[in-house]
Amino acid sequence: MRDVPETGPRSVTALLQDMFEHLQALVRNEVDLAKAEAREALTKAATGIGLLVASIVVAVCALNVLTGALVAALAAGLDLSVGWASLIVGIGYLVVVAILVAIARANFKNITPRRTARNVEADARTIKESLHD
Repeated sequence: MRDVPETGPRSVTALLQDMFEHLQALVRNEVDLAKAEAREALTKAATGIGLLVASIVVAVCALNVLTGALVAALAAGLDLSVGWASLIVGIGYLVVVAILVAIARANFKNITPRRTARNVEADARTIKESLHD
């Protein structure tokens, strides 16, 4: 781009050249901005993922401690051995897991894009009908 402003009429070629240089600079600046925003978003996402992983690790530790407390409470409260109390708690966890798996499987069955499939079929029928007419 020119640093010294021209005095007097400018040719169409010079005006077009300036316009394209300004457009190129604008696009370059927009791309740089998009890159910076993407970097910032990725940094935030990475931080969020790291914190989520840390919270899961702490939750697993807490679940382990609570499981031990539940086993101890069952053993003391029901006058059971620690082995039997552990078995009861383990079976309780397996029931919870079975329920969660059943719910997850039901959710996976409903992820097909039915409306999109119907629209595509309708579009195909419309195209076939228009070709036959």
